[in-house]
Amino acid sequence: MTSLGVRRRRLPLWALVLTVVAVALPAVATSRAQGAATGCTVTYTTNEWAGGFTAQIRVTNLGAALNGWRLEWAFGGDQQVTSAWNAKVTQSGSAATAVNAAHNAVLAAGGSVDFGLQGTWRTADPAPTAFALNGAPCGGTGTPTPTPTPTPTPTTPAECAGAGATICSDFEDQRGTVPSGDWQTTAPDCQGTGKISVDTSVAYSGTRSLRVDGGAGYCNHVFAASTRDLSSVGPVVYVRMRVRHTTALPTSHVTFVSMPDASQGGKALRVGGQNGALQWNRESDDATLPEQSPAGVTLSTPLATGRWLCLRYQIDTTAQSMRTWVDDQEVSGLRVDGVPTQDVDGQWLARRTLPRPTGLRLGWESYGTGEDTLWFDDVALGSSPIGC
Repeated sequence: MTSLGVRRRRLPLWALVLTVVAVALPAVATSRAQGAATGCTVTYTTNEWAGGFTAQIRVTNLGAALNGWRLEWAFGGDQQVTSAWNAKVTQSGSAATAVNAAHNAVLAAGGSVDFGLQGTWRTADPAPTAFALNGAPCGGTGTPTPTPTPTPTPTTPAECAGAGATICSDFEDQRGTVPSGDWQTTAPDCQGTGKISVDTSVAYSGTRSLRVDGGAGYCNHVFAASTRDLSSVGPVVYVRMRVRHTTALPTSHVTFVSMPDASQGGKALRVGGQNGALQWNRESDDATLPEQSPAGVTLSTPLATGRWLCLRYQIDTTAQSMRTWVDDQEVSGLRVDGVPTQDVDGQWLARRTLPRPTGLRLGWESYGTGEDTLWFDDVALGSSPIGC
């Protein structure tokens, strides 16, 4: 697996930690970021054990802003890359190349981007010492060459059809005041005072969005459900949506995205909040991600109110792997990679059945206190990564 959904290995205490600042000039070259275009600097930090390693790589662009980047280097040992995250990494012999993911293509002048990789080795694992960003040596005098602008993220039905997305809705096709066509109002468990409507006064793009007036009180449920069957989407399901909240996430448990899951007999994987922070909840056993300990909650994030957020997540149907981003910042407490992490995924990994989402519902589910008015727009779901 490449840019997304990588499985990472917990390292022994004796693991070697090595940090190398890779520049063609002495270390003082790093301070030259205020001068003329100087390519880039790279920090390559490894955790090594017998026969294997992970590397965390930070690239700082010292030239003009880039919309699309490519980092190249050569391994000095017999390393072989097996997986990566936040970039697509390929290897031919000792030569390796990392290309941006859809969500981190823009690299501002003076800006940095981080990605990582995992690999194996047999006889030697020295850190690389020379890198090039879009053809310009790091620490050299060249200027990175801008790469072509990547294909825009699909938002309209026509763009989604071309990109192969299963769901792509900006709600501009909704002509009435209640969802119709590809979206239908539903209350799968029980119904209260919550309402779903098509709003023509608030929208992220175009002139329409989906509005949810979510009520408080036990079992106050209302959703707009997509009519699309997601049973064959995968093996990784990628979801992107714009969402705008009026009220901060409450202390009590609430849900605003629900995905029926065949592995739970139709019960749902749920995105919502508890203790004021974003969380996942598995309906069949009430497992939460992260765990609702004080330490676990701090590893998630509250959601801003009064503005549009970009919520993205991915669910691997073949492995214990899930990731979640808010405004392109990954939420560490909402990551599952198959290796237990204290205060994060102990409850989640207690069940080994792999998820198989079959549908998508947007709305509000209250189990006690907690009400909100929220909007959804530019919703996309498919088998390929979808950026903000």
